[in-house]
Amino acid sequence: MTISADHSAPRTAPGSAPDRDQRPTAENAVTEAVRKFGITVEDYMLPARHQIQMVDPEGRLLAEGEQGTEPGHEYPLPGDAELLAAYEQLVVGRRVNDQNSALVRQGRMAVYPSSHGQEACQVAAALCLAEGDWLFPTYRDAVAVMTRGVDPVQTMTIFRGDWHSGYDPAQHKVGIQCTPLTTQLLHAVGVAHAAKLRGEDTVVMAMCGDGATSEGDFHEALNFAAVFHLPVIFFVQNNKYAISVPLAHQSVAPSLAHKAVGYGMAGERVDGNDVVALLAVLDRAVALARGGSGPLLVEANTYRMQAHTNADDATRYRQDSEVAEWLAKDPVTRMRTYLTDRGLLDDDGASRIAAHAEDVATQLREGLGEEVPVDPQELFRHVFSEPTPQLKEQAAMLADELARDAASGEASK
Repeated sequence: MTISADHSAPRTAPGSAPDRDQRPTAENAVTEAVRKFGITVEDYMLPARHQIQMVDPEGRLLAEGEQGTEPGHEYPLPGDAELLAAYEQLVVGRRVNDQNSALVRQGRMAVYPSSHGQEACQVAAALCLAEGDWLFPTYRDAVAVMTRGVDPVQTMTIFRGDWHSGYDPAQHKVGIQCTPLTTQLLHAVGVAHAAKLRGEDTVVMAMCGDGATSEGDFHEALNFAAVFHLPVIFFVQNNKYAISVPLAHQSVAPSLAHKAVGYGMAGERVDGNDVVALLAVLDRAVALARGGSGPLLVEANTYRMQAHTNADDATRYRQDSEVAEWLAKDPVTRMRTYLTDRGLLDDDGASRIAAHAEDVATQLREGLGEEVPVDPQELFRHVFSEPTPQLKEQAAMLADELARDAASGEASK
C-alpha cells in the first residue's frame, strides 16, 4: 500500500460536488500564501533580510522601518494586555530559574538546565498557543511548561530524579521534557499528523536549540512535516552553543532559519530577547499554521547566560566579555523599561508581579523539600503492560531481598 502525502479528500467524479472537507495540498497552500502576501515563493520561504526586532535592548520601540519587516514579513504590535501578561511570566520565569539553581546547590534537585536569559522565548512560545494546541519542550524549557499552566512543582519533578515527568501530558497538552536531543520533534510531528487525520483544529509548537539542528531527527521531523503539510511551528532557540560547541562549528548557513527553504516551508529570524517581537512573530506563525499554510521554522537569536547545567563549566569555552555583551540585552530589563516608559507598568504593578514570582519560588522550595516515598518495585511495574517472565523473576528476587533486609533490621533492634 502506498501512503500519499496528500491527506485531502478523494477526488470527486467529473460534474459532482467537491467534498467540503477537502484540504489543499502543500503546494497549493504555499501558492495561496504567496498570492495573499503578493510576493514570490522564494521571498515567502526565505526569512526577512534582517531579523525581526521591535524593542531595542534599551527598551525603546523601534520605528517601523527599523524593525526588519518587509513585504510578506510584516508584524503588528501585540496588544497591551498580552504584553503585560508576558512580562509577568518573564519575571516569574527569571525567579524560577534562580530558585532552581539554588535548589540544585542545596541538593534538593539533581540537575537543572537553566534558561536564564532565554525567558522571552519560553514565555512567547507558550502564550501564543490556544488551549487545544500542543507544546513539545526541550529539557531547558521548564519555564515554557509552567507558562502553559503546569504546576511548578510538577514541572520540576523530573529534575529531582523521579521516574515520571510529574504531570499528565494529555491533560496539559505538553509533552514530557526530553533529555535525548531532538526526539521531541518527532513526537511533535506525530501528534500534528494524528490531529490532521482526525480533522482537529490543533497547532503544535516544537521547541529545540541550535544543537538540535545538527541531528538527523531534525531533518526527519522537518521533512515529514513539510511533505505531509502539518500545522507545526519549529521554534529554534539559538543560544549560540550546543553545550560547548559554538554555532560556527555546527553550521555555516546564513542563519538557521534559512534551512526552512530546503524543506519547502517558510522561515523567519527574530530577536530572542525581545518578547514583543517574539509574540508578534509566533502569533502570526500559529495563525498561518492553523489556517492551512503548513509548517514554519522560526529561529530566535538569544543567549544562555548560565552554564549548560550545574555540571558544566562554561568558562572553559566562552569569554566573560561575551557574556557581558548579552547581559546588556537582558529580556526582563528590556521589557520592564518598555512597559514603564509607555505607562503600562507602575511601581504597584511591578510589586504585585514580584510578589507573585516570590510566591511561586516559595511553592517550589516547599514542594521540592518534601521527602518522596520510594517504592523499589516501581522499577518493574511500568516496563510492559504484561510483565515478562524475566521481569517477574527479577521483581521476586528484589522483593525477597527487601524482605530479608527488613527482617534483619527488626532482629537487630
